[in-house]
Amino acid sequence: MDVAVVGCGPVGLTLAALLGEAGHSVVAFERYPGRYGLPRAASFDGETMRTFAGLGIGGELGLHPQKTYEWRNGAGELLIAMDCPEAGPSGWPDLAMFHQPSLEHALHARCAAMSEVDVRYATTVTGLDQHEDHVTLRTDHGGPVSARYVVGCDGGNSFVREALGIGQDDLGFAEPWLVCDFALRRPAAELGLPSCLQIGDPAEPTTVLTTGARRQRFCFMLEDAGEIEEHRTEQDAWTRVARYLSREEADLERVATYVFRSLVAHRWRERRVLLAGDAAHQMPPFLGQGLCSGVRDAVNLAFKLDLVLRGGWDGDVLDTYQSEREPHVRGVLATSMELGRQHTLRDPALARERDARLVARRGALGAPERISLPDLGPGLLGRGGGGLSVQGRAGDGRRTGRLDDLVGGGFRLLVTEEALPGLDLAALGAAGVEVVGFGRRPGGPVVTDPDGTHRRWLAGLGAAAAAVRPDHYVFAAGADARAVAAELLAVLAGRG
Repeated sequence: MDVAVVGCGPVGLTLAALLGEAGHSVVAFERYPGRYGLPRAASFDGETMRTFAGLGIGGELGLHPQKTYEWRNGAGELLIAMDCPEAGPSGWPDLAMFHQPSLEHALHARCAAMSEVDVRYATTVTGLDQHEDHVTLRTDHGGPVSARYVVGCDGGNSFVREALGIGQDDLGFAEPWLVCDFALRRPAAELGLPSCLQIGDPAEPTTVLTTGARRQRFCFMLEDAGEIEEHRTEQDAWTRVARYLSREEADLERVATYVFRSLVAHRWRERRVLLAGDAAHQMPPFLGQGLCSGVRDAVNLAFKLDLVLRGGWDGDVLDTYQSEREPHVRGVLATSMELGRQHTLRDPALARERDARLVARRGALGAPERISLPDLGPGLLGRGGGGLSVQGRAGDGRRTGRLDDLVGGGFRLLVTEEALPGLDLAALGAAGVEVVGFGRRPGGPVVTDPDGTHRRWLAGLGAAAAAVRPDHYVFAAGADARAVAAELLAVLAGRG
């Protein structure tokens, strides 16, 4: 096989689907006999949805877009209000809730439809041996399997990470929580349930989320990790949600206890074996970025593995995976941990100080805040690269839709119409670069930009052109379109 994926959660299945779509042979192992079937992750952002839409499963996820993300104190006073547009910079809702079993079903169906992908449930990987040009995996079912590369997407208790002897950096956040998921008998709005709310009550920090048309999640902080087993009961769940729900209004789907942690693996690559998702990093859920970070890992790895497997690039390009992704992950982790620490203050005096500070800050801002994420770290990037590109509506003369729907994926050069005449379109096309010009009339490489989204974005960069990678991050941008194109052609021709 080209790639073996260990772990068939959303991250592993996303990676397998992306690689299969690129034409690579993939085997994916999952130790459990089937998909988990119960909700765990509950939210993702527009960038993540852009990935799923690119795999053709966007319409199957039953998304519940969140328009706002609020923080209130125990008395109900508004502390933080975040605005979450239904069409954010990536062309999808900035924050959307989902039902994880539906996502896993859609991803599995996408993989099952590809002859290149072989998903094997009830198969535990028990050992791995690295060789010069491949890795051999041993399992508890059947003979050994060889692959050119292996990616461990096997969660926080990763066998792959342990087998490689890779330690973790503990950033010092560890909080015990009770998580309860309910299937509602009426829509959440009719029951008056909060849509997306963090309650900073020192007596019991709480999170309340509407995760679907008739689904609701409640999270309650526990006093200490020693309570985890004691409170993992249906009775405890119903007692805690009594102020919000009655047994006549909902059915309890799941009650679970977790210790939310902040961990980063020391190494994400050991020769031909790599780590992704929770195997590489774990973060508290206060920014809703855990699953998103894992999917970003998968997209980053997928296009770089494709360059190596299909494009003949040196395997060293895979070292840019951790150099790019780890600073991004650590930036998101820092914000998530700070939100978590503020949310979980148990000292009433400190909580009152927090409330006063946040109320004053909200008044000074005078408008809802927006969630902001860091750029990538150094790696496969040129001048001005590392930020996420935008996706707005575009038109090709026959239809108008999101840019991805019109021009597909891969490497792209996004330019103003005025910059097109100086470009060597034949050389860019031969290198596999899709050139997209934004102008008034569609034709050839030119599409319309009816809302001005793309031209405003380029202007904000001070650029006439932006070279964009398959993961939608900017490789390079600048006012001289020919120089940007030449920089992209040089790195593609040089194969890393």
